[in-house]
Amino acid sequence: MNQYITGAVIKELREKNRITQLQLARKLGVSDKTISKWETGKGYPDITLLEPIADSFHVSVAELLSGNTVCNSNVAANMMKSRFYVCPVCGNVIHCMGEAVIHCHGILLQPAEAEETDEDHKIFVERIEDEYFVRIEHEMRKNHYISFIAAVSSDRIQMVKLYPEGEAQARFKLHGVKKIYFYCNRSGLFSITPVRGIDDKECGYDDTEERRELEKAAKMLFG
Repeated sequence: MNQYITGAVIKELREKNRITQLQLARKLGVSDKTISKWETGKGYPDITLLEPIADSFHVSVAELLSGNTVCNSNVAANMMKSRFYVCPVCGNVIHCMGEAVIHCHGILLQPAEAEETDEDHKIFVERIEDEYFVRIEHEMRKNHYISFIAAVSSDRIQMVKLYPEGEAQARFKLHGVKKIYFYCNRSGLFSITPVRGIDDKECGYDDTEERRELEKAAKMLFG
């Protein structure tokens, strides 16, 4: 554990839940002066109280310790709200359909923010029968490689884990794919939206500039 609950977090959660110091104290079996000490940084709650405190605020112990409460509005389980968490130490990849509090190797992970592909991370998408063949122009050395490629639809995710010295490519069933993601271990997360009239053709575009011009034209036509 590299972080313990702070008085500021307790106070914020208590006020958010409209609970007085006395009410919280009674729930936990301590005095209101003890609550005051915690909130002013003059003391810490015993570790045995972490779960009762979390229960009082309707949060998990992980949320309590991190100071980040999660309100997952993704009740419809829409995969398009997918988030990817990648551990910088071991490379572990965690996929969630909404907000989460995730730790790996003692590190509080933040969701990776996807960028548009650039000249150093070129991606090519080609339709082959009922699949997308995705190829990324990128070296695959032990210290610089593409970690995974994922194709996301509204109701499912298809993910392929890649490894150094392998090929930076994958095949995905069409299944209404609306977004393709890939992760570079140095530069982070990138994404591309398959474009109608470009990626649904049974051919690929090996020229990045040609593809971008086609994307611009497609946006003008289809919005």
